[in-house]
Amino acid sequence: MDFALTAEDEAFRDELRAWLATNLPPFLADWGGEDDPGTGRSTGVARSQERRKDWQRRLNEGRWAAINWPKVWGGREATPVQNVLYSEEMARVRAPGIFNANGLWQIGPMIIRWGTEEQVERWIPGILSADEHWCQGFSEPEAGSDLANLRTSAIRDGDDYVVNGQKIWISTAHLAKWGLFLLRTDPTAIERGAKHEGITAFIIDMETPGIECRPIRDIVGDEMFNEVWFTDARIPVSSRLGDEGAGWQVAMGTLGHERVGTAGLAITMAADLRSMISVARATNPDALDDPEIRERIARAWTDIELTRLLNYRALTKIIKGQKNWPEVPLAKLQWSHLAQTLAELAVDMLGPAGLLAKGGPDAVDGGNWTRLYTFQRYTSIGAGATEVQKNIIADRALLANKKE
Repeated sequence: MDFALTAEDEAFRDELRAWLATNLPPFLADWGGEDDPGTGRSTGVARSQERRKDWQRRLNEGRWAAINWPKVWGGREATPVQNVLYSEEMARVRAPGIFNANGLWQIGPMIIRWGTEEQVERWIPGILSADEHWCQGFSEPEAGSDLANLRTSAIRDGDDYVVNGQKIWISTAHLAKWGLFLLRTDPTAIERGAKHEGITAFIIDMETPGIECRPIRDIVGDEMFNEVWFTDARIPVSSRLGDEGAGWQVAMGTLGHERVGTAGLAITMAADLRSMISVARATNPDALDDPEIRERIARAWTDIELTRLLNYRALTKIIKGQKNWPEVPLAKLQWSHLAQTLAELAVDMLGPAGLLAKGGPDAVDGGNWTRLYTFQRYTSIGAGATEVQKNIIADRALLANKKE
């Protein structure tokens, strides 16, 4: 691996660092402190969304909101290396989340690539400006971890498609104005053994009659995931993205963007580990004298560094035009493992204080570490189920060995 940066990449990183140094402190000052009804701002999830919207708009003003987009749409046409640098710098300063992550990283690029001129002009500005929130509707209850098993149907009827079925685990669907959904326009494809055919992408107005979002309360009490039900919902043909039956190609392009930024996770996790140690030193210092805890800290630190290098190896392959396999599924497995490992380690280091959850007057860091202990279980499923990733790696490895 070549760790050297080109002059263009160094300039990109330096410009981003300078922008963050100038713009992040005043943003944090504007939004710092506890929720205060006296400010006139909302509290809870609503406040979080307002905060993210404000941050995305500031990023957009500096052309840092959609770095992969064409320059004509406020992007920078960033290279793979610059994407990694962007993720690392954002992780280094613990930058806030953005309002339209799905829209900026996944849906927007697909509309630009597959959409008509009218569709691009209609939807891209609202994604970039954070005026409209977007969700992405792929998963279904009966499809399991195989996206091609989706069955929610869209049957052509004149100038509309009539949609019936159910999606599940759709993040922020109850907050979104628009969504990019995959629907089956050929109901016979699965029975014919051609399940990748007959899938079509649609941009859907979430306020369409016949669409119902049912938030799912998760184990930590949040309601960010949803069931989305379609009952004879009529979607205009003009909302179809790409040709009928081309949905699988659209999906693969969209999911390709989902992997962008994993290099920043190693930096975030390293910072989390340092923060956990600092909190334990102040709250339960005796834990740091425990040989087992010290060994777990050392092992976690080593795994984080190995994950960072794994991401760099994947990046090297991309630069050389090679397939970044098996590094991408391995990195995903490492993310799941480390997210849960760090959450468990944090609670153990806090000792009795690790039992104090959010809302308690003596909760450490607002109960954040205790919440993560439960919440991070989702990483076994998010962005690809652990069992499926292991099967993919094993199957391909066995095939490779057979060829040899």
